[in-house]
Amino acid sequence: MVLGVFLAVVIATSPARAQPVQLSPVTDAMLRRPPDQDWLHWRRTYDGWAYSPLDQITRENVATLQLAWSRTLGEGPIELVPLVHDGVMFLPEPDGRVTALDATSGDLIWQYQRDSPGIMRSLAIYEDKVYYASPRDGYLVALDARTGVVVWETSAHDPDCCRHSSGPIVVAGKVLSGRACNNNLAGGCFIAAHDARTGRELWRRYTVARPGEPGGDSWDIPLELRRHVSPWMPGTYDPDLNLVYWGTGVPGPYPHISLGSREGDLLYSNSTLALNPDTGEVVWHFQHLPGDELDMDHAHERILVDAPFRPSDELEWFNPSMATGQPRRLLWAAGKAGTQFVLDRATGQFVWARPLVHQNIIASVDEQGRVTKNAALGHRRIGDVVVAGARGGKDWWYGAYSPLTNAIYQPLLNAWLEQTSSEWDGGASQGAARRTIPSPSEPEYPGMVKAFDVSTGDLLWEQKRHAPWLGGLVTTGGGLVFGGDINRRFQALDQETGAVLWETILNSRVTGGAISYGVNGRQYIAVATGGGSSSSYETFGLAPGIRLEAPEGGNAIFVFALPRRTP
Repeated sequence: MVLGVFLAVVIATSPARAQPVQLSPVTDAMLRRPPDQDWLHWRRTYDGWAYSPLDQITRENVATLQLAWSRTLGEGPIELVPLVHDGVMFLPEPDGRVTALDATSGDLIWQYQRDSPGIMRSLAIYEDKVYYASPRDGYLVALDARTGVVVWETSAHDPDCCRHSSGPIVVAGKVLSGRACNNNLAGGCFIAAHDARTGRELWRRYTVARPGEPGGDSWDIPLELRRHVSPWMPGTYDPDLNLVYWGTGVPGPYPHISLGSREGDLLYSNSTLALNPDTGEVVWHFQHLPGDELDMDHAHERILVDAPFRPSDELEWFNPSMATGQPRRLLWAAGKAGTQFVLDRATGQFVWARPLVHQNIIASVDEQGRVTKNAALGHRRIGDVVVAGARGGKDWWYGAYSPLTNAIYQPLLNAWLEQTSSEWDGGASQGAARRTIPSPSEPEYPGMVKAFDVSTGDLLWEQKRHAPWLGGLVTTGGGLVFGGDINRRFQALDQETGAVLWETILNSRVTGGAISYGVNGRQYIAVATGGGSSSSYETFGLAPGIRLEAPEGGNAIFVFALPRRTP
């Protein structure tokens, strides 16, 4: 372990809370099954459902939901998801702060400041510590959850090659972290495991297959030219199988022509990796898009569901040998190419796939899950222009599952990509210039939310809108789905029909992940707004003839609850 110089300070506690807050230790058993009122993982539970069993807020009373409190956050891009434990909310702010708040009022408990601003989507909590992956300087930091004091910190990577953009997860006393790696990092990116109590690095799993290893011959270039394949979102975990599931990004630079001849699948790009968390061993892998040169990451959340497979007539791509009607351990994954995949998470076998939005990137998927790309979308020479879709149909904006409906809900971007290949300078550049353009299918509706039945693959309902939904969703035991768009609308939808049951207009773009938690018998709904990312996903020129004036900035968190009962 390399201990760093202490680079941060803890801002004094609020006068209203002069003593350290009282928190029960977060045990392994609690991480496996969080208390109903808590939100202990970035998607609340190891399985990635983003489902809160709290049911005080229902279809019948959600129309009376009102603001409980709000608080201004630090400046910078907002894509964050809070954690909540024992009535304390923990926030990774974009200006390098980690903040602990009273979850009933937003009053400050403690604040940790680091000179490392940037996108930070999540935190992790275990025992008496909160774990923060510092965006810019490459450090992993353990903070005392009661006081914000640094317990340990360690350098997890060279900041010149990589950055943290999402927080870690904790599995069996190990802090597992992914990262986004530049194209100047020879040999590609990696996932790392550190001891939760000491910060000592335990293992490192590279996401680019090495020569002489399985998949190493899927690249036709030397290891030092194999780049990127970033695992930049957190994984999910099945404790019974003792497998962690992590998605990976694209090879870099994107166009093959920018790096000369580069054929083959390019493992483990755009894949789901099933890892043994004790060793980092790859137990199985599934590649969703081989040999990608269009920046179609598949690094996003993996949702784990136990359900039978009964394919409907809507499904074109499925494995008939899996259609036994018996419950299976399923894994749901999707990526920027706008196509969703369901796998057997014990074996990695393909179950079914179907497009989420209109796309022309994947031509077909065979019964074993092998993808055939649209051959017309390759770059043949420098300066070639390729028009492809979807452009981030599914990306960092978070989906959710509800056991009440056996459905997965996804906020989607219905847009396409125009990409021009360029010379690669050998550094961090991507070898391409890109812009987002309207989809040829329903260009007036760049924003969509869709619900899919996990067992059958059926599209249950869809909601179309003129503004993209680029914030994360949460489902609740009251039969609701909460989320918002970049035109400031935050809504509650009916899980069964998609009908809008409640709406409020906030100050800025809704680009954070919504959550639900409880304190003292009261259920809350929280979401962050503000800067969003700097990417072209948030362009307002996608819908022809529509001008949306959604301000950027004004970062804040808004928390809602039902009115308090009067005596």
